[in-house]
Amino acid sequence: MIIVIFVLILWYGGLFFQSFFLHRYAAHQTFTMSKTMERITFILTWIFQGSSYLSAYGYGIMHRMHHAYTDTEKDPHSPSHDPNMFAMMWKTKNIYQDINNERITIDTRFTKNVPQWKAFDLFAGSRFSRILWITGYVLFFALFVTSWWQWILLPITFLMAPIHGVIINWFAHIYGYANFKMKNTSKNLFPFDFLMMGEGYHNNHHKHASNPNFGVKWHEIDVTYLIIKLLNTFGLIKLKPIKVKSSK
Repeated sequence: MIIVIFVLILWYGGLFFQSFFLHRYAAHQTFTMSKTMERITFILTWIFQGSSYLSAYGYGIMHRMHHAYTDTEKDPHSPSHDPNMFAMMWKTKNIYQDINNERITIDTRFTKNVPQWKAFDLFAGSRFSRILWITGYVLFFALFVTSWWQWILLPITFLMAPIHGVIINWFAHIYGYANFKMKNTSKNLFPFDFLMMGEGYHNNHHKHASNPNFGVKWHEIDVTYLIIKLLNTFGLIKLKPIKVKSSK
């Protein structure tokens, strides 16, 4: 039971910071925060993503490219141009690394105001940091596993962020329903997104990219947005005013 709870904490904790910080803040800047709060969030993202830590800079730029080039050959991750999910994620990894290591030229529209903490990312994304987290996960499992099947969950802890990524970037462009007719394959995975904390409302998000609330219909509850509203109420962040287009 301890192992299951541990994996669930890593799943939803890592997912929240990916959605809240990397996606809605770094890529879309739907709210603002102080520099101190930003640095704290960098560290919390590293703690919860652990061995699969993603840089806000690399993620933010790549996600903006995804919106600009959705389902074209320039899309960093698209089922329309990759033969399978593994090929797509391998290409995504290479583009992400090229961005972080500044090996490719990026259009300034993708880099504007994307948060970057080079010194921290150099450590948090290092091989040393990843091995340290993996070692910690293995030791934790060794101490608390009570049944053989729980070991099956161990690889998930190693690759949490890529798993989150493939669920949206692959499956949410193949399966689900669409509230909006778009010039891309984006879909909403679930009527109520219990698994991805609102990220599964991918069709809604492609329609209203600047809206911090990915839910549109009454049953599309965006848990990440509810937490964002709470943080805004307490003054830890400040939501930007938005103009939402009609859902009709």
